[in-house]
Amino acid sequence: MAGKVKWVTDIEKSVLINNFEKRGWIQVAENEDWNFYWMSVQTIRNVFSVETGYRLSDDQIVNHFPNHYELTRKDLMVKNIKRYRKELEKEGSPLAEKDENGKYIYLDFVPVTFMLPADYNLFVEEFRKNPSSTWIMKPCGKAQGKGIFLINKLSQIKKWSRDSKTSSFVTQSSKEAYVISLYINNPLLIGGKKFDLRLYVLVSTYRPLRCYMYKLGFCRFCTVKYTPSTSELDNMFVHLTNVAIQKHGDDYNHIHGGKWTVSNLRLYLESTRGKEVTNKLFDEIHWIIVQSLKAVAVNASPSLTSSTANDRILKYNLINDTLNIAVPNGEIPDCKWNKSPPKEVLGNYEVLYDEEMAQGDGPDRDLRSRSGQSSGVKGNRARDSGKPALTTWK
Repeated sequence: MAGKVKWVTDIEKSVLINNFEKRGWIQVAENEDWNFYWMSVQTIRNVFSVETGYRLSDDQIVNHFPNHYELTRKDLMVKNIKRYRKELEKEGSPLAEKDENGKYIYLDFVPVTFMLPADYNLFVEEFRKNPSSTWIMKPCGKAQGKGIFLINKLSQIKKWSRDSKTSSFVTQSSKEAYVISLYINNPLLIGGKKFDLRLYVLVSTYRPLRCYMYKLGFCRFCTVKYTPSTSELDNMFVHLTNVAIQKHGDDYNHIHGGKWTVSNLRLYLESTRGKEVTNKLFDEIHWIIVQSLKAVAVNASPSLTSSTANDRILKYNLINDTLNIAVPNGEIPDCKWNKSPPKEVLGNYEVLYDEEMAQGDGPDRDLRSRSGQSSGVKGNRARDSGKPALTTWK
């Protein structure tokens, strides 16, 4: 019989610890031999820094890919997606096709974005093409809505950071880098309010790419109805969905936390927009996720803080299903194990993309999938059942 998994974590969250303990795993200190370490972002940075040169043993796994920040930092995410598009262009990939206006047909899923201060002059040039537009500024390395603000005048940026003598944009006392993106001022609203989606994706391997979508994601709503009026640009209860922001609003509901399940969102959209439109929307969301993962070899770091009872249940089950895939049968990890787990252990996950299974569809599978032809995992399943694939590109 295989030995017990030895675990460590520096994140004291019950949804984690309860999942480890129910498996009978053994808690050890970080300086002892361990098999599974659920690390905070800062610990990952320290452990896998160039200075330490740390390498995992064959029987050790962690909850992040060491360079996770290539996707989770806003500036690096944009940089990597732009680079990915350029590489596909050089290869002559049909995925990089553009329309007559020079816009990507299949890869146009990032709003016009610049890095500040580095791209300030490029931003000004773009801003002057449409001076009535609204832009959103976000600090590259922060989360929970911290440091975000909207602007619709160049003077607002100049006030933020400008060298009046040289007329060149500079940092003030090492002010951190920001990304500035064209604001989407006509978002889909429900009940007149903005919302975003919090979706969980598990990446078990990058070579080959294998990832899973968790079915129990949720939407986060603003507490105040949306208006594009410039008089409300400073009202973050209108514009930002982060719970860290919204929980301070007068209309915040502490019971449901201003959240909807993704399944409720689907039901609402099917009833108001129709099934075909709703399926197409989620298919395109999945497309964006996979193309983003292909652009950068990383994993994200979702919050494990629970703001409601339903939140706690969801995240406990999320961790449970994640461990069932990452640590098959609860046995000591083996880096040589690279098989797809059987369907019965996936729980609320479903295969989002499996590169090995998709390779049989040929090099243009992504394009065929994007344009509505079946390929990959879901395509095979649909062909077996004799039904057309709704989720067509997997």
